[in-house]
Amino acid sequence: MTTTTETTRSAVHRAILPIPITTARALIIIGGALTAASAFLSWTWTSAFPGDLTVDGYPGGLQWLTFAAGVLTAVFGLAGHGIRGLRRLNPAGSSSAELLLAVGGLAVTWFTLGAISVELGGLVNLTVGGWIAGIAALVPVAGALGLPIEGEPGSATSRGSALWRHIKNHPSIKPTRPLPAYAEILIIAAVLAVGLGLFTYGIDTGYGELFVGFLITVVFGAWALYSAGLTDQLSAITARHRSVTAIGAFAAAAAFPFTQSSDQYTSIGVNVLIFATVALGLNIVVGLAGLLDLGYVAFLGVGAYTAALVSGAATSSLHIVFPWWAAALTGAVASMVFGLLIGAPTLRLRGDYLAIVTLGFGEIFRIAVSNFDGVTGPNVTGGPNGIPNIPDISVFGIDLGKSHSLGGFTLGRFSNYFLLMLLFTAIVVLVFTRASDSRIGRAWIAIREDETAALAMGINGFRFKLLAFALGAGLAGLAGMVQAHMAFSVVPDPYQFAGSVPPNSAFLLAAVVLGGMGTVSGPLVGAALLYLIPAKLQFLNDYQLLAFGVALILLMRFRPEGLIASRRRQLEFHEAEQPILQTTEEAGLTKAKA
Repeated sequence: MTTTTETTRSAVHRAILPIPITTARALIIIGGALTAASAFLSWTWTSAFPGDLTVDGYPGGLQWLTFAAGVLTAVFGLAGHGIRGLRRLNPAGSSSAELLLAVGGLAVTWFTLGAISVELGGLVNLTVGGWIAGIAALVPVAGALGLPIEGEPGSATSRGSALWRHIKNHPSIKPTRPLPAYAEILIIAAVLAVGLGLFTYGIDTGYGELFVGFLITVVFGAWALYSAGLTDQLSAITARHRSVTAIGAFAAAAAFPFTQSSDQYTSIGVNVLIFATVALGLNIVVGLAGLLDLGYVAFLGVGAYTAALVSGAATSSLHIVFPWWAAALTGAVASMVFGLLIGAPTLRLRGDYLAIVTLGFGEIFRIAVSNFDGVTGPNVTGGPNGIPNIPDISVFGIDLGKSHSLGGFTLGRFSNYFLLMLLFTAIVVLVFTRASDSRIGRAWIAIREDETAALAMGINGFRFKLLAFALGAGLAGLAGMVQAHMAFSVVPDPYQFAGSVPPNSAFLLAAVVLGGMGTVSGPLVGAALLYLIPAKLQFLNDYQLLAFGVALILLMRFRPEGLIASRRRQLEFHEAEQPILQTTEEAGLTKAKA
């Protein structure tokens, strides 16, 4: 069945574009260069379209994305052509990488031309440069479609053994060697620098069209790198240098406020960190212990309200003032106590029953804090009005609410809170990694995989599940303290199961599943995307959640294990592919023996 399908695909493929491989490679290289060069032409007559695409000789706005896509397409075309020094860019020998980059360049170029036509009122607003860009973006796609499909005769994967024999017989052509340790560390530093640049560019996009084009380019670029095998190589390198990677990642994150000239977008950054930290705490409950918690955002609310009550707010019913670190510990302990109180009577339930109970707890918390207003209940939380006028945090005499200068850079209020929240994120990451690698973490994983078998092996399931529930709640309480001070007030509305603005329980759970359950970086990346995308797609108005939902459906269809998945989950979701691979290997061995 599989062989017949591949043969049919190959026949159709050759019938559509029957061109030689050499010609196809030339089209990819030349087409990528032409696509990049077209970004230096004017695409419209008027500067009314954002980015001012009327200038010849210099890209602007969305043209920079077309330029980047064209350059990457040409470079990968040269790598596929066998240019010395570029073979490492496509270790898998995949023609799909070149096709994805070419399609990404075509998509962002035609999206820009379409946006110009729609917003300015027709194709008449395109100049000759715009038409040249649209046609040039087609050339590398045509070339990439002319390459053989992986697995058919003449493709890169089928030529692997022949290429290796050719290398061995020609000493002038040497296979790629393992890199020394210092080179791998430099690669990690370069990747982190590129990641910081991409995040900064994405968060600084000033209009919706630029952000959509940025998403298109990043999605196709990341997909191409995955197809080329570069992401697997990077994972292996980071696994060999975990400490360097962790330190470098936090150093890159700490450098983000210094890339901003104002606090306009730093506020998004600190909210992303809060959302990501809470998602990582939920990952202990869902990703490691396998407990479906639909009311987890309530623990964030417990930490926020507790910190507001003990931080000297004018409307606080307790009228006490704790130092910032004591307020943080108080919020974390209060959330942990609530986790124990809720988990003790409910964690003997499993599956859907546990999910329903946690969903009920989340709603009970929101309704309770709304009623503790002194009218329908005791005056504790201020009811629907919440607790306003929460003072800023003072760390060692430094008021985080005021701007400060450091090394010639001015750090505003949100930059200060970003760095404080980054400290809490580092603590949460440390707790998560130490817990997951310990005996407790192995017990959680055993319960997640099969609780009955874990109980039979002597694991106290209830005790370990209660520990996961309490620890996850305590980590959420830490983030709640920063959120309360940064927002100046705490109100009950955000702490619900679902809503248009994160964080809420549905978005937190989606961040864990989307990023990759059971990993450290997965929920951080997933939370960053889930917060950043809605914040930047506000121009879609009523269609914002529709577009967001479609994107999630597509991602879960093509990447069900998450963006950054553990090896275990990759094998679970692609278990059906393993027998095919084994059969192919066995067939090769049988043929060799014959």
